[in-house]
Amino acid sequence: MIFFPMPPLHLGDLEIKTPIVQGGMGVGISLSGLASAVANEGGVGVIAANAIGMIEPDYYQNGLQANCRALRSEIAKARARTSGVIGVNVMVALNDFPHLMRVVVEEKADVVFMGAGLPIRNIPVAELRRAGVKVVPIVSSRRAADLIFKYWDKSYGDVPDGLVVEGPLAGGHLGFAPEKLTDPACQLEAVVPQVVEAVAPYAEKYGRSIPVIAGGGVYTGQDIHKLLSLGAAGVQMATRFVATDECDADRRFKEAYVNCRAEDIVIIKSPVGMPGRAIGNRFLANAAAGIRNVKRCAWKCLESCDIAHADYCISVALDNARQGKLDGGFAFCGANAYRVEKIVPVHELVHGLRVEYESAVVREFTQLRDEYLKTMESGFRNLCGEFTQTAARMRLLRDEYLERKVVSLREESERMRARLAELRQEGNAWIERLNQLKGRFPEKVRELQAFAQELQRDLLAVPV
Repeated sequence: MIFFPMPPLHLGDLEIKTPIVQGGMGVGISLSGLASAVANEGGVGVIAANAIGMIEPDYYQNGLQANCRALRSEIAKARARTSGVIGVNVMVALNDFPHLMRVVVEEKADVVFMGAGLPIRNIPVAELRRAGVKVVPIVSSRRAADLIFKYWDKSYGDVPDGLVVEGPLAGGHLGFAPEKLTDPACQLEAVVPQVVEAVAPYAEKYGRSIPVIAGGGVYTGQDIHKLLSLGAAGVQMATRFVATDECDADRRFKEAYVNCRAEDIVIIKSPVGMPGRAIGNRFLANAAAGIRNVKRCAWKCLESCDIAHADYCISVALDNARQGKLDGGFAFCGANAYRVEKIVPVHELVHGLRVEYESAVVREFTQLRDEYLKTMESGFRNLCGEFTQTAARMRLLRDEYLERKVVSLREESERMRARLAELRQEGNAWIERLNQLKGRFPEKVRELQAFAQELQRDLLAVPV
C-alpha cells in the first residue's frame, strides 16, 4: 500500500491521478497499445502523430490520408481499451499539422501536445475548446513560453491549459544547440522554476491553474519528487515506457535499450536540421561517414528536410527501427536509456515509480524531522542560556535602578536642606529689620513680627 501517493495533475477540468505524461514517440513507437496502458494506470497515454501513417499500407502513395486515417484509428482503439486520459502529440512543423489537428478535434482527444515549433499562428483554438481538448505546448525555455502565452493572450483571448518543459536530456529531436546540451542554465532544474514564474500572471488573469510538466531525463520516482518540489505539477517520461510489454515497437527495438551502454548513446545531426539523441549503431556510423541510404521521399512531412542532400529519410529509418530492422535504421532514446535493465509491464513500471516516489517523500520527511528536532534541541539550550543571562541582567538593572533612585532622593534632600537654611536666614534678617523699625511704626511692626514668628515656626516644623 502506498501511504504517500503522488499528487494528481490537473489540466483544466481533467484530474489525472498519476501525474505522469507518457511522452509521444513518433513513427509508431507510442500508439494505442502503450497509450491505453498508461492511461489505465492513471497517467496520460499519448499517441504520437508524426509519420503515424507508416503503419498503413498506402503511406507511400498518399501520406496525408494515411496519417489522418491511422491517427483516427489509433485514438478509437485507445478509447476502446481505456476510460483514462488519452493525448495526441502533433509536431507543429509537420506539413499535415492542420489536418492532424482536425482529426484531434473530431475524435475529441483529451489533450493535444504540440512541439517541434511554436504553436501560435493558425491554431484552431475555438474548435479545440468546443471539443473539450486541452492544449499543452512543449517548450524548452522561458522565452518560448513567453512568446506562446503573449501571442495567445493577444490573438485568441485565451491561453494554453499547461506546458511541457523538455530539457536537454530528452530523447529524439532536441530544442537546443549542441553546445547547450550540457549548459547548467538549460537543465530542467534551472528552467522549470522560470517557466512556472512566467505563466503565473496568466493563471491569475484567466482564473485557472496552468500546470508545468517537466520532461527529459526523468527516470525514477526520486526524479519525480525532485521536479515536483521545484514547482512542476507533473512529469513527462518516454524512455522508461519503451522497455514495457505494451510499447508498440518491436521487441528488438526495446532490447536495444536494454543492451545499450552509456557510451553507446550519441548526439546526431538529423536530416531535419536538428540535433537528436539516439543509440549509436552501424547505420548511424555509415550516415556520419557520408554513406547515403535514401532512394526517395516517402512523404514530404517536413519543409526543412531536403531529401536531395540528406543521408537518409529519418521517417523510414525510424520506421525500420520500430519494426526491429535496426540495420536499416536507429532508435532515438533519452540520456538515461543505458540504465534500463529489463522489459516490464506498464503496471509494474508505474507501481515501481510510485514506490520510489514514496521513498523519496519519506526520506525528505525523515530528514526534515531530524533537522527540526536538532534545531529544537539546540534552540532550547540556547533559549535557556539566553533566559539565564537575561535574568541576571534584569537583577543588575533592578539594583542599578534602586541605587539611582536612592542617590536621586539623597540629592533632593540635600537641596531641600540648603533651601531651608536659606529661608531661616532670610527669616532672621526679617526679624532684625523689624526690631529696627519697631520705634517708628510700633503697631505695624507688631503685626509683621507675629507673621514672621509664625513663618519661622512653620519652617522649623519641616523634617530634615
